[in-house]
Amino acid sequence: MLTKKICMLGSFSVGKTSLVTRFVVSAYSAEYLTTVGVKVDKKVVRVGDQEVVLMLWDLAGDDDFQRMNLNFLRGSAGIIYVADGTRPASLDAVIDLRERVRTSLGDLPAVLALNKGDLVDAWQVDDARLEKLREMGWSVRKTSAKDGVNVEESFSELASRMLSQ
Repeated sequence: MLTKKICMLGSFSVGKTSLVTRFVVSAYSAEYLTTVGVKVDKKVVRVGDQEVVLMLWDLAGDDDFQRMNLNFLRGSAGIIYVADGTRPASLDAVIDLRERVRTSLGDLPAVLALNKGDLVDAWQVDDARLEKLREMGWSVRKTSAKDGVNVEESFSELASRMLSQ
């Protein structure tokens, strides 16, 4: 059975841990717990006729005060970038983070999970901006760790993209 390492990257409090928890154990907690360093989970998924172990590295948030240690990314087969649709600055941070990762590791398969899609009234990232990212080659999905919307699909898409390389 193949094992693939996926890193969850984004600013603090965008929902990286909540997305992993929703994906791995189909649960959600509104309690905010800061990730310190890295938390690793795993889940076996089926891609076509092949089973794959996804090792999910949930890295502490990256912001102006704390930069992500790029050494945590070594051996990664794919990345899920996570931004918060209610905080446009978190999307700007992910765009910058992607460039830092590409400079260090090259072009890894990736998906952008624009999280907190359940907070419709507070949503601040417009569809035109997302369409522009798609035109630039980004795979973008609006997700909700709370409701489970597009969570499984985001991980499945990334797993398929990693295996097709």
